[in-house]
Amino acid sequence: MPLVPPADISTLRRVRTRSISPENFDGAKGGGGRATEGTGASCAVDLGPGWKISPSVDIAAGATFDMATIEGAGRITHIWLTTHRSNWRSLVLRAYWDGASEPAIEVPVGDFFANGWGTFAQVSSSMIAANPHGGFNSYWPLPFRTGARLTIENLSDAVTTVYYQVTYETGIDPADLGDAGYFHAQFRRSNPLPDRETHPLLLDVQGRGHYVGTYMAWGVNSPGWWGEGEIKFYLDGDLRQSDGAFPTIAGTGTEDYFGGAWNFDVPDQGYTEYSTPYLGMPQVLRPDGLYHSQQRFGLYRWHVLDPIHFEEDLTVDIQALGWRSGHRYNLLHDDIASTALFYLDRPTTTRPPFPDRDALELAGEPMDPLT
Repeated sequence: MPLVPPADISTLRRVRTRSISPENFDGAKGGGGRATEGTGASCAVDLGPGWKISPSVDIAAGATFDMATIEGAGRITHIWLTTHRSNWRSLVLRAYWDGASEPAIEVPVGDFFANGWGTFAQVSSSMIAANPHGGFNSYWPLPFRTGARLTIENLSDAVTTVYYQVTYETGIDPADLGDAGYFHAQFRRSNPLPDRETHPLLLDVQGRGHYVGTYMAWGVNSPGWWGEGEIKFYLDGDLRQSDGAFPTIAGTGTEDYFGGAWNFDVPDQGYTEYSTPYLGMPQVLRPDGLYHSQQRFGLYRWHVLDPIHFEEDLTVDIQALGWRSGHRYNLLHDDIASTALFYLDRPTTTRPPFPDRDALELAGEPMDPLT
């Protein structure tokens, strides 16, 4: 059985489809729509059971909610989730594979779904779709051999309402998963990026795997162009070379890595948003001359057709460079938040300490849920 669905959708496969949502918390067969209480109970007072009584959950301030617990071997095929945009940085999505005590996925909800700025951006890609107004969808295949657990932590000081649905395949023979790797997602933020340092996306991940995606919420803290910096992939001992740490894969510029060119600047149009199956810059937030004084960008690249394979270890970083006089590079001190996605031969690996609420905050953004 392949990791991804067969190219021919007509192929019949001996698996079972299940789905977990607030209308069926454990995904049981015939278990949907049975709720007698929930966030929609008052709305269905004239209709009774089966009429959207439990469409969502309320997560208390500071609480962690178990969104999905699945036993046995399987593969999550789709995650849909929505909540108010004021929660996109204060809700943390985590996933644990095969009973691991540490998460493989640990990312703010908005950043996982390529919407890191608390302001909606349409994303029309192969693996992530973000649709009006904050309908978040993930199609990353998430395999596991003995079980999976997905949680959401509410870092805010208010009750938060979340709608979600996790669809998965079960009844899979673990042997059929073969060499399928475990999906990992790590979040890091440099705010601001220290002088003469690069922004790390991954640091010394050990094991065999392949890198499959990058999302970046990039806030520019100075005038001028900001995307000359190169992204570098240090593979399988590159950091231990006798003549210094040099990468096997070195890009030629930030806009180049995300599939654009010439500053994303279309003549007479300026920065131009785009969203394609595997790469894009779906979001450009321009200064308003008053409260929003810096340019901010959302960019993604999914290495689905061009995964970056490693056998022993992987480190990834990116430079922040602009221009100064004399056609010299200008070292920038920007606000850079990254989400790095990769498959690995183990359910846990080295990961960074997760930022606290203040370190995640998009300072200056309206946080009132009614705005």
